[in-house]
Amino acid sequence: MFRSISKTPFFALAIIALAAPALGANNLATGEPGNDDTTASHKSFGPIKQINAGLLNVGYAEAGPTNGTAVILLHGWPYDIYSFVDVVPILASAGYHVFVPYLRGYGSTRFLSDDTIRNGQPAVVAVDVIHFMDALKIDKAVIAGADIIAALWPERCKGLVSVSGYLIGGQASGKNPLPPAAEFQWWYQYYFATDRGRDGYDKNRHDFDRLIWQLASPKWKFDNATFDRSAAAFDNPDHVAIVIHNYRWRLGLAEGESKYDDLEKRLAQSPVIAVPTITLEGDANGAPHPEPSSYAKKFAGKYEHRTITGGIGHNLPQEAPQAFAQAVIDVDRY
Repeated sequence: MFRSISKTPFFALAIIALAAPALGANNLATGEPGNDDTTASHKSFGPIKQINAGLLNVGYAEAGPTNGTAVILLHGWPYDIYSFVDVVPILASAGYHVFVPYLRGYGSTRFLSDDTIRNGQPAVVAVDVIHFMDALKIDKAVIAGADIIAALWPERCKGLVSVSGYLIGGQASGKNPLPPAAEFQWWYQYYFATDRGRDGYDKNRHDFDRLIWQLASPKWKFDNATFDRSAAAFDNPDHVAIVIHNYRWRLGLAEGESKYDDLEKRLAQSPVIAVPTITLEGDANGAPHPEPSSYAKKFAGKYEHRTITGGIGHNLPQEAPQAFAQAVIDVDRY
């Protein structure tokens, strides 16, 4: 179930067949999605593909007809491509050509050079995605999970699906203090600002990330197999460096690279996003997130917000795959 707040007339959801199609090398094993440990998905992607793209050799899952509209699904921390394991077969069966890459510092994605700075600032992640699209000759795609692509390269973005709304900021805004309750939610950001925090995360990343999953999705009763499947992605040799740099950069405690300064300046201006957009929020999101009313005006194109009900937390595509996939399909129809 979801509640909708829209600048345009709301149209009822289409019914999507849940049967997973044959996906060739990327066929998904059997399993049913759900929001508790008795129905947790234990599907897996087929062989992960690799491609050189910019500074990286990127690992990614691919499914669906090659002549279908491209969809790129992007995970965040502390999740991985399995956030979308139940979304992919729905989109593939609807005719979409779906790509789910491991971001830098996750899974089988590796830097091509040992000399490359292990940078986690927002602009560089956006550049990674553009390089990934270029390497695969994807001119334009529906993108889920990256407001920054729609803001910086709207010509590459056919539509946007964003969980927790408008997530664009800069170092200047990151230095502004928040009310105490909001600061409390960011406890791990301050932990990561210390050497103790970096060493602690490196030593305990499995238990640490599991704790974040529990706090961010307090009503999601995922089981050990579901978490362990994703936790393997955090064993990437660059994972800790990327995560720590990202959070320290936000607070102005770590420098970025000067070649990305122009992009960061544009993002710091909180640009309005003009591409068609659907924002999603779970009704039980335990992670820091803004109220939908606070960012609605940041979307100038056709726009709709949906609150997904039923105890859905921060990892919305994995907890509510049908609603997430439907948002991708609907924003494409815009």
